[in-house]
Amino acid sequence: MKVIFIKDMKGQGKKGQVKEVSEGYAQNFLLPRGIVRIATEGNMKTLDNQNAAEERRKQEEKEEAEALAKKLEAEVTELKAKSGEGGRLFGAITSKQIAEALSKKGLKVDKRKIELEEPIRTLGVTQVTVKVHPEVKATLKVQVTEE
Repeated sequence: MKVIFIKDMKGQGKKGQVKEVSEGYAQNFLLPRGIVRIATEGNMKTLDNQNAAEERRKQEEKEEAEALAKKLEAEVTELKAKSGEGGRLFGAITSKQIAEALSKKGLKVDKRKIELEEPIRTLGVTQVTVKVHPEVKATLKVQVTEE
């Protein structure tokens, strides 16, 4: 019996997958628990429509991420910090502070998406990578000035 999986089933199939299973297993276990639907022509069309809608949504997300990446690359985020001799900071600029500065400018970026290997500890301009989307990265310029 051909069925369409509605939910993930360990060892059997993932959501949206069409698979052949024994009729007894489908009738007695999978169908009563709402894990699968019988693969009729109408259900197959519904599955195709859902896959197309999901693909469109992912494409729109990626386009929005690319637009945000262009805005981030055009921006120079300025942060002020106390510093000592030689341009060394008393403390450090973290990804949280960068995210807060961006949110004040109206750009919403999660602090976990800002990729800093270590906090910024010197004055000047630093290039910081921001992972906006799994496929889109932006380079943000962070300028640290003396307070």
